Amino acid sequence: MASSSKRQTTMAKFSREQALRERRARKQEKKDDRKQAALAPELSAEDEPLADAADDEAPVE
Repeated sequence: MASSSKRQTTMAKFSREQALRERRARKQEKKDDRKQAALAPELSAEDEPLADAADDEAPVE
């Protein structure tokens, strides 16, 4: 039979689990950043001609 009392999680186990959650979150952020970077060249290629035209129209002294 199982004991009726719950065992408390030790601080060491809690720390390991927290570190694991943090690592997984950082890994997911890196994946999301890579996905955004893969999409960014497509978007920035469309925006660049407009940015260049704005730079050409800088105030002339």
